[in-house]
Amino acid sequence: MTVFFFDIGATLADVSVEADGSLRLQVRPRVPDVLHDLSGARKGILSDPGPGEEARARAAAALDAALGDHFTDTRLLHWGPKTSRAIFDEAVASAGGAAGDEVGVFVGEDADERAFARQAGLRTAAHPVFARAAAEDRPVFWTWLGVPEGRSLADLAEAVDGTEAVPVHVPSPGLVLAMATSLGVEDLRRGGFTADVREQVEDTAAFLVRDDRPVSVPESFAGSSDASRAAAEASARAAAAYGFLTGGLPGDAPPPVSLGAAPGGVYIAAPAGVPVEDLHPPGAKPGHVERLLPDPALLSRPGVAQARDLAEGPAEGFADGRPSPRVMAAVSAAVTPDALRAHVARISGASPLVDGEELRVRSRDAAADDNQRVVDALADRFRGLGLAVRRHEFTWHGHRLSNVEAEHRVEGADSTVLVTAHLDSTASSGDFTDENGEPRPYDPAADPAPGADDDGSGTAAVLAAAESLRALVADGGTPTRNVRFVLFNAEEQGLVGSKFYARAAAARGEAIVGVFQMDMIAGLQDGSAPRMEIHAGSRVPGPVVHASDALGGLVAHTTEAIAPEFTVQQLTGPDDPAVGRSDHASFHERGWAAVAVSEDLFSTPDGAPGTGTRQYHTPGDTLSDVDHDAEFAATIARCVTATALTVAGL
Repeated sequence: MTVFFFDIGATLADVSVEADGSLRLQVRPRVPDVLHDLSGARKGILSDPGPGEEARARAAAALDAALGDHFTDTRLLHWGPKTSRAIFDEAVASAGGAAGDEVGVFVGEDADERAFARQAGLRTAAHPVFARAAAEDRPVFWTWLGVPEGRSLADLAEAVDGTEAVPVHVPSPGLVLAMATSLGVEDLRRGGFTADVREQVEDTAAFLVRDDRPVSVPESFAGSSDASRAAAEASARAAAAYGFLTGGLPGDAPPPVSLGAAPGGVYIAAPAGVPVEDLHPPGAKPGHVERLLPDPALLSRPGVAQARDLAEGPAEGFADGRPSPRVMAAVSAAVTPDALRAHVARISGASPLVDGEELRVRSRDAAADDNQRVVDALADRFRGLGLAVRRHEFTWHGHRLSNVEAEHRVEGADSTVLVTAHLDSTASSGDFTDENGEPRPYDPAADPAPGADDDGSGTAAVLAAAESLRALVADGGTPTRNVRFVLFNAEEQGLVGSKFYARAAAARGEAIVGVFQMDMIAGLQDGSAPRMEIHAGSRVPGPVVHASDALGGLVAHTTEAIAPEFTVQQLTGPDDPAVGRSDHASFHERGWAAVAVSEDLFSTPDGAPGTGTRQYHTPGDTLSDVDHDAEFAATIARCVTATALTVAGL
């Protein structure tokens, strides 16, 4: 009899570490149905809860509380790293087989882990929905699903929920990238939807890779329609992006598979171990790589209800479109250049990470050891402000990473406001040399990546925003909505942390009224006039577009009051250059209103270059960089914080 081994984190459940160190598992959509379908089969676990028996005991207790009825054979519970085939060989032996025997199925979202499982002789499934198909040796394919005229994404969601298919990305109201078996494809076609089957999923992961270089359209399209020219340009850009990727990989690396043109680039299926995130086309703008995650609930968009309310009426608490004097005063007192500079210094290595200790951060790259140390320090900072803190865990290329969440909870609140940034850094665009002075690639585990602006400045602003809230509450202020501060990890690897976080929030059915993301707010070249960008643009159809515009408008009105000398660029619609490029996009996918506020990163509409930092993704992104302006950062942070706290009811 086939034994089914499941990964826990992000596959069976989303994992949170509570303030007392205990784990909480939130079971993923469709998982209960899958486990019920497999009720007569032997089932086990392959999961890495971290080193030590105490960590394993916590994981076992959380599993028992959430899904204990399904995993009763302790001989099939395996705890430990999945960075080699060793633990998978142990699983095969526990199922009664020898190395290489096909006695079981490993169900796990991580492509690298599936590759190790195959080496050990296990069949694999990229999502629990495909567990039965894997046992029956039925392949899963990357598939384009089309929604015919007169039908909607809601219709497709209902059809997908009843068959072997899982959505991955929605580039338009009529097209969805998904994983599906032949059985799933047949069911959907019978339901009136189209299906274009591409390559097998096996041990690959999906990415959207954008290419910002200009492309030329053949002269033969000169007299063609706008739609024909746009299609030709999209095809040319996809070919350029794919060509760069295949040309930039090591010679022995298996090439990614093109899944077709994407908005601004190409969709690819990258084989396990292929470092797509490390490849940067010349002139790449922020967020050119987007990791795509399977999500049965992707089409349901739980944020639509809150977005519709915000789009249809002004937010409460704004007098003449601006925060109250009380909020403005509290924010001005807490969000200062000195406060932001001190926070940035600690997390970028300019001063010790923890007061009174010697350790200085070298890098917050997701692959660096200091990343976890910074997570711990940030969590402690939030706890010191009296907030309810928990870590949201996920895995990326064998690294156990965490987002940090800190919340002021309001009894009876019907919704939540998020103030966010990303805590990780990179220096992937820096110039590095070996011991012989020859150029070498960036080493994310060892090279310095201080990230003072990207996104140390946003992280510092979120900490200062939390300090503003504490001051208001201590003075008797009472928000009507929960206020949550979230710092995402692995943003530089394709929005990975926020993708996992937003997906988990959607699965919980959270009511999020708005997300305020700050990503790079300290860059201002000497002599430049202060100019900030408010990015609300999205290709997601529905009220999320108008609701995000409304949030952006509130930030702009607040900026007029706080910094009338600022030039504010409100960027919206599908032509916003930051569509899909920062963590706010992970919330747009689920229908929630969200904006990303930044320094002048992108060129202006008339083509003038941005005035932000010139040390983007280099070791020179330090607190002492000539382009790092703490006063500028503090002003932007005040505008965002005052707006967010007012939306929260203060």
